Amino acid sequence: MAISKHSNASSFFFILMDLPGLETSHCWTAIPICLIYILSVLGNITIMHIVKSVPSLHTPMYLFLSMLSMADLGLSASTLPSMVAVFLLGQRMIGAVACFMQLFFIHTFSVIESAVLLAMAFDRCVAIREPLRYATILTTRRIGAIGLAVVIRSAALHLPLPVLLGRLTFQPVSALSHSYCVHPDVLRLSCSSTLVNSGFGLFVMLSTLGMDAVLILLSYVLILKTVLSIASNAERLKAFNTCISHICAVLLFYTPLVSLSMIHRFGKKKLPAQVYMLLSYLHFLMPPMLNPIVYSVKTKEIRVRILKMLHPKKH
Repeated sequence: MAISKHSNASSFFFILMDLPGLETSHCWTAIPICLIYILSVLGNITIMHIVKSVPSLHTPMYLFLSMLSMADLGLSASTLPSMVAVFLLGQRMIGAVACFMQLFFIHTFSVIESAVLLAMAFDRCVAIREPLRYATILTTRRIGAIGLAVVIRSAALHLPLPVLLGRLTFQPVSALSHSYCVHPDVLRLSCSSTLVNSGFGLFVMLSTLGMDAVLILLSYVLILKTVLSIASNAERLKAFNTCISHICAVLLFYTPLVSLSMIHRFGKKKLPAQVYMLLSYLHFLMPPMLNPIVYSVKTKEIRVRILKMLHPKKH
């Protein structure tokens, strides 16, 4: 008997994937998932509060850091609803409209984070190459304009995704590969031609994540060239130390993404589903949790303020 296919987004559903092999252990898998979200929210809100409340931190580097925290909070909030439904409530069914909205926000905030990392690389490049002109190049007004442009670019490029997906036909119920909706995962389940969707998705990825990665790399080539031209070893180390936190944030964000792309493109044999899911979790869940920790450990001004908050009497 033929199975009917639907193009009306209100008439079909997706099944979210649980962790393979741990479907009956929700009480244990929910603990680390909840811990990740709690640490992500507390860490990023703390960073934003410190930057906002300390006037001496109203500099380009820390304003961009607060933008990164906002992007991390948005990314965490985008994946949270379906993760809570799967791991805490045992509810794995999600409607198509909710799924399309979730993937829009996940990809939008992911690209916002990538663009903020690029802006932070530009900030470090200007600070090291043009220290005397740093304050006049990166004014508060220009930083605000950069932030607005980042949000508009990310939202505008991803708005067509739900619309284009809504034109496709799907089975009444389809099983996803993750605990949240992402564009490539939903696209592979379509019963109709996905040529336009795939082409547009590739264009968005190359023009955002791809271009950002190339420009970040170029920024560090220029930074390295400048640092190596400094005569004093102590000054070289001091200049390079200002970039360590940002390099860690870039690696946290891009390493799982590049690894996943390389496996998809060049993998000789199909790997277990757990590998793809782990890399996806590392890309979407780890940066929002670890970025505040990295900047708290490596940035003296943030570390001192956090210690003051934890031990006010000692300070």
